[in-house]
Amino acid sequence: MGEKKKQLGRDKVSRLVNWGHWFAFINGIFAMIIGNRYIETVGYPDTWIGWGYLSISTIGHFSFLAFIVYLITLFPLTIIMPYSRILRGVAATIASLSLYVLLYDTIIYDDYGLHLSPFSFDLAWTDLNAILHGTSYIIAPLAIIAIELTLANFLWKRIDKIQRKNWGNKVVAFVGICFVSSHLIHIWADAADVTQITRFDDTYPLSYPATARSFMESHGIESNTARHARSNNIEGLTYPIEPLQCHQQQQSNVLMITVDGLRADLINAKTMPFLTQYAAKNQDFTNHLSGGNEYASGMFSLLYGLQGSYMDAYDLTNTPPLLSQTLVKSGYKLALFTDKHTEVIDKSPAIFKQFKHYISDDAQQSSANNDLASVAHFEQWQPKQTAPWFALVNLTAPESYDTPAGFWGIETVKPNTPLKPAQKVLFNQYRQSINFIDQQLAQLVKAQPADTIIIITGVSGKVFTSNANEAKNNLSPANVKVPLIIHWPDGAASRINYRTSHYGLVPTLMTKLLGCTNPSTDYSAGRSLLQPNSQNWVYVGDNRIFAIYQKQEITVIDRHGKYRIYDNHYLHQLDKRLSGLISFR
Repeated sequence: MGEKKKQLGRDKVSRLVNWGHWFAFINGIFAMIIGNRYIETVGYPDTWIGWGYLSISTIGHFSFLAFIVYLITLFPLTIIMPYSRILRGVAATIASLSLYVLLYDTIIYDDYGLHLSPFSFDLAWTDLNAILHGTSYIIAPLAIIAIELTLANFLWKRIDKIQRKNWGNKVVAFVGICFVSSHLIHIWADAADVTQITRFDDTYPLSYPATARSFMESHGIESNTARHARSNNIEGLTYPIEPLQCHQQQQSNVLMITVDGLRADLINAKTMPFLTQYAAKNQDFTNHLSGGNEYASGMFSLLYGLQGSYMDAYDLTNTPPLLSQTLVKSGYKLALFTDKHTEVIDKSPAIFKQFKHYISDDAQQSSANNDLASVAHFEQWQPKQTAPWFALVNLTAPESYDTPAGFWGIETVKPNTPLKPAQKVLFNQYRQSINFIDQQLAQLVKAQPADTIIIITGVSGKVFTSNANEAKNNLSPANVKVPLIIHWPDGAASRINYRTSHYGLVPTLMTKLLGCTNPSTDYSAGRSLLQPNSQNWVYVGDNRIFAIYQKQEITVIDRHGKYRIYDNHYLHQLDKRLSGLISFR
């Protein structure tokens, strides 16, 4: 008797599990119907290849999501609480909530191009009335819960008949083939750069199609994407949007000096006496932001005039900055003087492509010794030039708090802001390093004739930490705000207090030096430094983590949509929500 009771219990659970599988599968179909709204947003395919991939990808993806929801929620309840009436109600509620979330996600995606996340949810919350217009947001949930309850009861009454038809294995096989095939096809499309397929990569929520690029690159195999990039025959980013119209009047030599890790707030008469005096005699931008908090994003924003999020764009893989392209066409000789910086070249191989490289590589791995060598290389190179030149001298010692052996620096001082004991040591070591850099700047600048355009800036700022990950995730003004001093031939001294950024340097040189008449929006994310920018926010960072700098607040957002809001002193605002002033589309 007891054994028979156990068998009946097992049969009941088996029947409920079978019912749950079919319930999940049909909800996967409902999800596919709702998911059609994503395709309407990004546009339907133009080829049979695109339609074929999209069809099997849709079936595989939404069926898989429905099964995962069932596995996490209903399956454990089936084992613990095998009562059909309760489970049917619970299942209808869970399925309805899941479809509500999916429906809301389609609305967010249509309006902002983002899937649901803490960031996109708060962004949408500020505009909730416009998003949830009409009465559809009331009718749709009621209709969904009614359909789900009807479906749950309908399937339960007919589950025995469905089981006898033996459709389950065929359906599982079909869905499994669609799921696996969609990923295999995407691997091929990713390697062959079939944009009719890869353009749907971010369309569906929680979609992570398999790729082959990282595997191919690790084995030295070049994808068609990279080959197309080298021929500049890529659909997507158009750079520039329109051909340039440039009419240069006169050719001035340009010396650009960039310093890794140069904070704006520590430049004063004690630590950097030369640069302080030089700034007072020339054009001093006192509220200037780098485009990133690392060398790669900072240098990319400086030379391309574009946000660091474009560093991984295949369209730019073999496209040098428009600034260097135009300089070469105008007859300039370009030279780079630096130590072994590979990070930015790995991410954007063409950034220094048109420069002749003079690389300093000290055997003792001293950044300060490399800086001395870079200055010496420039001083040897400059007198030999017979054509107009553009030289980029990159000094790196402050990034590693380095000074040459035996350097006699400045006295230690107490920090103006509270620091931990380890940070105090780094603070004063940093001051020694930028004092050393100040002497190198004096040596470089004093040797230049008055008609040379001289630009001095920081690639990024500096936070006092030895933790690399902490520095990468820190987008505070200390790590982003840098000096910018420009000497124009016959230019008057001026102190510019309105906010500027690295994105504005390219438009300034393109118009003032090279005589280009195109609007800066044709090739840059910035505007000329010589006039106030009406844009009320600045993007700082890359596609891993970035900050939106506004007048009164700083919003830091990571790739997962998590965000934090800070005030201008980088104090976390716990109860602050998104202002809704930023448009991403």
